Amino acid sequence: MHPAPSIIVLTTASGAGDGLLFLLGLGAALGLLPADSWLGLAALGLALGLITLGFLSSALHLGHPERAWRAVSQWRSSWLSREGALALLTYPPAVILGIGMSFGTTSGGFALAGLLAAIGAAATVWCTGMIYASLKPIREWHQPLTAPVYLAFALMSGALLLHLLLALFGVPRLAAGVLALLAIILAFGLKALWWRRIGAAKPISTPESATGLGRFGLVRMVEPPHTQTNYLLSEMGFVVARRHAQKLRGLAFAFGLGGGLVLTLLALFATSILAAGLGLLAALAALAGIALERWLFFAEASHTVTLYYGRRPETPSAAV
Repeated sequence: MHPAPSIIVLTTASGAGDGLLFLLGLGAALGLLPADSWLGLAALGLALGLITLGFLSSALHLGHPERAWRAVSQWRSSWLSREGALALLTYPPAVILGIGMSFGTTSGGFALAGLLAAIGAAATVWCTGMIYASLKPIREWHQPLTAPVYLAFALMSGALLLHLLLALFGVPRLAAGVLALLAIILAFGLKALWWRRIGAAKPISTPESATGLGRFGLVRMVEPPHTQTNYLLSEMGFVVARRHAQKLRGLAFAFGLGGGLVLTLLALFATSILAAGLGLLAALAALAGIALERWLFFAEASHTVTLYYGRRPETPSAAV
């Protein structure tokens, strides 16, 4: 699949925003947020800003952005519509939570608003993952780990951003830092398992199964269906060489797992401006790793329609 930059920005930015909003809302509901209204408002503003950036990026990906409102009309049957509807429904409780933070309180109705915002953020990320997990023609996506991987990376990026903000405002951040470390390990552990599963899985369809001629041997194309490229080839026929994919996987682990872990650990033992600087570098390294992971998520996906153009499924390989 063609890895469009707008979709990479959408899933990376909105995932980080929803992850941060989830932690803020849950922290407000449980009374765990520090009593600092400026910190709360800055964190909430960052979360909603990233979510909005994802929304704007998704609108640019549409052929007719002016019709984006129709994307939420099919929520009964479409995971894409459910994602859009839940994202919109998450804004009101988040704004109510922000009002409470501006008055220095997150109790009572404001705590309930925080809980609703946290549930909405988590549900939105789940729907994002299910958009891809529900597509049967793409075997790499159509598996149980796809949506959990999206949730894990949202939690990871949200925890790193929260740790950064706590360091900037000079408030206790040990719990946030430990959560970020655990979330990094969880996210890249699930992603490694995801890559191993898609590498070991056998193709769902082959030219032989599609034509019913497998009993006669390998089926090959005699003539191409067209003499020039078309939309299907440009959007669904994108190919990344296996050696390049392996290098990019290594870079994703180096930035997200290695950089995120080391820099967060250093930040936990640092103080003042140094801790904030290390926290910022950890968040940026992790987001770079997530962006690479997301690019590969699309680039390595193979749509069944490419069989019509003579492409053969790759031989299974469990390498991560």
